[in-house]
Amino acid sequence: MSDDKSDGVPFAGTSTTRDASDAMEKTSSGIYDLIGVKGKASENFPGVTECAGKDRKTHFRIYHPWSFHPASASDLDEAMERLKRELPKHGWKIVEYGPDTSRNKNINLTADNDKKKVSVNIVKMAKSDRPSLSLDLVSGCYRVPEGQKVDLYPS
Repeated sequence: MSDDKSDGVPFAGTSTTRDASDAMEKTSSGIYDLIGVKGKASENFPGVTECAGKDRKTHFRIYHPWSFHPASASDLDEAMERLKRELPKHGWKIVEYGPDTSRNKNINLTADNDKKKVSVNIVKMAKSDRPSLSLDLVSGCYRVPEGQKVDLYPS
């Protein structure tokens, strides 16, 4: 996510943790829809974490890790290619794509959505026992509305 702040984390706006968590689930659902192959997503919920250098009582970030297991291992390549092709059509800018340094040389895709103030890292884990995509979304830094505190368990 682009920003001119020294820590590189953009300001995502003012929100309650529940509303920000709901928005992150919608963002994840949108990415799920772009995968375009049959399979099953894990049922992880978004979580709340701190913003580095900010007051923990008033500032927070939302993260949402989840995974996708295609119905057929052969669909994994198609799912990753669809994401690479479709994410930019939906406001995402791919900032990194290619193999990581692991022994398996997993393919990593990192994309930022400046409008939503969300970044996603997707790892194609083709050589694992159960081939899958591992997705990690993280928001920019939110501030809670005046007079409220960060709720660590918004769900």
